[in-house]
Amino acid sequence: MRPKQSSPILKKAQLRVSGLQAIDPNIDFGNANSLQNMQQQIEQLRNKLNTHNTALAVINAAKKDIAELEKNLGALCETMLMAVAVKYGKDSQEYVMAGGVRKSDRIRKGTITRLKGVAEKATVDPVEGV
Repeated sequence: MRPKQSSPILKKAQLRVSGLQAIDPNIDFGNANSLQNMQQQIEQLRNKLNTHNTALAVINAAKKDIAELEKNLGALCETMLMAVAVKYGKDSQEYVMAGGVRKSDRIRKGTITRLKGVAEKATVDPVEGV
């Protein structure tokens, strides 16, 4: 989730505007350095931040919806595969066609054999790279 964004510059500018208004509500130093221009830019920034934060809220809601749909689809996929396994068996061609791995193809090696395989692979790889 992305956090909503705020602007410390916006807060500082709002405080500065209130101070400048206390001096003179129509203060203008020329070259677009006026209180009215400053208030317009504050309003533009405020609107952009509101638009940005609204978009983030929509994105966060969509992310939650996507995660929920993925979870539901994953459960359905698993259920369908299990249904094929129940009907045809885990060693059938239909089970493979549905995306499963045949039970006879799942030969689990012992711990010692797996460790030997990893050690042999580690010693062979550096020689191949030369």
